[in-house]
Amino acid sequence: MPGPAPAAAPAPPATPARGGLLVLVAMLLVAVNLRTAVTSLGALLDEIRGGLGLSGSTAGLVTTLPTIAFAGLGALTPWLVRRWPAARVLVLAMLALTAGQVLRVVTDSAVVFVLTSALALSGIAVANILLPMLVKQHFPHRTGLVTGAYTMALTVGTTVAAASAVPVAHAFGSWRAGLGVWAGLAALAVLPWVPLALRDRRARRAATPTAAVATPARIRPGRTRLGWAMATYFGAQSLSGYAIMGWLAQLFRDAGYSAQTAGLLLAGVTALGVPVALAMPAVAGRLRTLRPLVLGLTAFSTAAYLGLALAPHGPAPFWVLLLALGQGAFPLILTTIGLRARTAEGTVALSAFAQSTGYLIAALGPLLVGILYEATGGWTAPLGFLLAALAVQTAAGMVIARPRHIEDER
Repeated sequence: MPGPAPAAAPAPPATPARGGLLVLVAMLLVAVNLRTAVTSLGALLDEIRGGLGLSGSTAGLVTTLPTIAFAGLGALTPWLVRRWPAARVLVLAMLALTAGQVLRVVTDSAVVFVLTSALALSGIAVANILLPMLVKQHFPHRTGLVTGAYTMALTVGTTVAAASAVPVAHAFGSWRAGLGVWAGLAALAVLPWVPLALRDRRARRAATPTAAVATPARIRPGRTRLGWAMATYFGAQSLSGYAIMGWLAQLFRDAGYSAQTAGLLLAGVTALGVPVALAMPAVAGRLRTLRPLVLGLTAFSTAAYLGLALAPHGPAPFWVLLLALGQGAFPLILTTIGLRARTAEGTVALSAFAQSTGYLIAALGPLLVGILYEATGGWTAPLGFLLAALAVQTAAGMVIARPRHIEDER
């Protein structure tokens, strides 16, 4: 049988003359959309439950869907990009996100709501994996800068959606408006990828058989120590991140803060994370070893967890600042995906394995924190669990800190 068509070969790095600026803008628009469908739903969950009559178990399924989708569908992305150009795959991903967000706000069926939410999340899952590959492909000499820019865009989108979903819903008198408005942003992200997909298609039509690039050998991160270390680090930091997003406001309310103040303190973690997300990739890209960053982030998170356990009320803003600094592990691992692969093929394989496996680990975070909180009636045990997860994260971080490449471990 003939091998895969030349379409699977990586495109040469884009330059400004070949549309590098358009690629950058297109990537940032995608990044802004990567959590809006999730955080807007979380902010309006009570209203959605009432409007659709969702049972507690169905609501639990809806809140667990992101990690399930990111893990399962993200793993399929390398298969997709071996068969179709990345730009075309990304167009379809953003269309799925747009359609899913529109369809879930026009239905009165709980089942349809869950299914269309899954459709929207499938688009995010694919885009999650593709962005590190596109950075490597189009901006190989500016990996840190571009990764920082798109991670910052992701963080801004997350914060804005969480903060504005409820006001938008109240302004229009329906949770459907607060949830559905983000479909317009997803549709906007489709537009710059259409000409990029058409450009790739024309380039392939013009290519001759002699210009075909040999299909590279398959890269299997799951068979390497580096791949598993990356997945463990990604999973442990995501576990902590989801647990913080799901339970930190409750911790502050239990400490005596009002619901409004507790919500503002939670929002502060994300807001303070914006400059961290921008700076972290650039710093990581300049270091020969990532050990100082890994250990520094561990120190910030450790101090924050201990502070929350011992004195959650008075110095709360300081613990929020330390948590935001510690959550710099997220932009660090996204940057490291690009740093630990030489090629676009290696990057997408490592990205898919680290993120899909990591999100399976992350799904345990909010669940186990909730179980421990209910069983003990306090926050000592949940915070102890997060400290244990942080220890696992740090051990994995020591493995990925040393310069090496996934292609060398096949």
